[in-house]
Amino acid sequence: MANRDNAAHLQSSLKQRHMSMIALGGVIGAGLFVGSGVVVHAAGPAAVLSFLITGALVVLVMRMLGEMACALPAVGSFYEYARLAWNDKPVGGELAGFLTGWMYWYFWVIVVAVEAVAGANLIQFWLPDIPAWAISLALLVVLTLTNLVSVASYGEFEFWFASIKVAAIVVFLFLGALFVFGMWPGAVASTGHLLSHGGFMPNGIGPVMAGAVAATGFYFGAEIVTIAAAEAAEPQQAVARATNSVIGRVLFFYVGSILLVVMLVPWNSAGMATPYVSALEAMRIPAAAHIMNAVVLTAVLSALNSGLYASSRMLFALTRRGDAPRSLARLNARGVPVRAILAGTLFGYAAVVMSYVSPDTVFAFLVNSYGTVAIFVYVLIAFSQLKLRKRLEREAPGKLKVRMWGFPYLTWVAIAGMLSIVGAMAFLPDQRTPLALGVVSLTVLLLAFTVRSIWRKLRAQDPEFDL
Repeated sequence: MANRDNAAHLQSSLKQRHMSMIALGGVIGAGLFVGSGVVVHAAGPAAVLSFLITGALVVLVMRMLGEMACALPAVGSFYEYARLAWNDKPVGGELAGFLTGWMYWYFWVIVVAVEAVAGANLIQFWLPDIPAWAISLALLVVLTLTNLVSVASYGEFEFWFASIKVAAIVVFLFLGALFVFGMWPGAVASTGHLLSHGGFMPNGIGPVMAGAVAATGFYFGAEIVTIAAAEAAEPQQAVARATNSVIGRVLFFYVGSILLVVMLVPWNSAGMATPYVSALEAMRIPAAAHIMNAVVLTAVLSALNSGLYASSRMLFALTRRGDAPRSLARLNARGVPVRAILAGTLFGYAAVVMSYVSPDTVFAFLVNSYGTVAIFVYVLIAFSQLKLRKRLEREAPGKLKVRMWGFPYLTWVAIAGMLSIVGAMAFLPDQRTPLALGVVSLTVLLLAFTVRSIWRKLRAQDPEFDL
């Protein structure tokens, strides 16, 4: 009963405009502004195809989530869907939910640490005399306090963070288009560097596929909207609008901006280390480095804010099913799961400490493993939708307000695509370590589930038993 009351109390007033912007902001992270240069440097201009391939898979997953979230809005979103999909096999349902929930929590608490470290490096661009660890600590404290105030404060902060990122991308697309079409002062219409320096695909198809693997982590985050939907005043309408808005724009923002970058900046130049700064400099825009540093910092703060929110809500959902300590389920008077937020924050503090104390071992393990874990989560989401859609069509077709396109064929296409990405990682030298560490993380969770199951059986036999 207490958990049911807590879940009801968690309902809040995230506005429709916040939901759509959260969805868009979730996929426009620091990875686009900085990490995309690594993909371009390896694949050349054909990196556009890398982002197109991965973006198409993310769009399909978002459509699946939109279908499930509209039909079954729930705290914990796809964690609950994984359990429901296999509820005809209790152990299978518990395992699927346990893995989905904890892998997602793990992903975001690592993001919290990574973004806190990245934010410190960006701020040192302007304030080089302040120690990086002090800046990381300050960022974590400020955004933790923001999340502790209320759900509405998270939504408001994320709305403005996301708005800045989206506005920056829109302005970049507009100015870049003017330049390549010859409508910019002193510019001549041309394809720029798109076909020069070895052609469109100078290094062959291999780096393009490797780039698709790397780009997977850049897109991860759009699914936050289905978690936030449970705290919206009208969850079904909120998630329907938000998922529909992100589907078209995610490809437009990512693929469009990357296309402009490779037209404006030679793919094999040193400038590709900071692709968007170099693109602005190619257009002779003054103070380009300062402008993009501010935009990237906004993206980092947004990811940090989202990481604290998503990890706490997933941990809250885990407590409701006994997959995490129930003490973490307590809410304050404003309906905020304070203990769940602090648990993720403490993990983030520890990871930040490791980034300075043990950057090449512990922190490297965390950073290299969480991207693969994200793909595992998406695969579980797709299998959940495959099973739940058939059940809904049979038992409650009226709930299917939003439907996955081309079901079940496109669902299977998405599953095959994601499994192909995982398989390809084994054959790509720079992706073998992330794959291996992701598998290690998955193995640890499987062992944790086994221990949990044994403990439950012993408790059932002897209620006074405790570890």
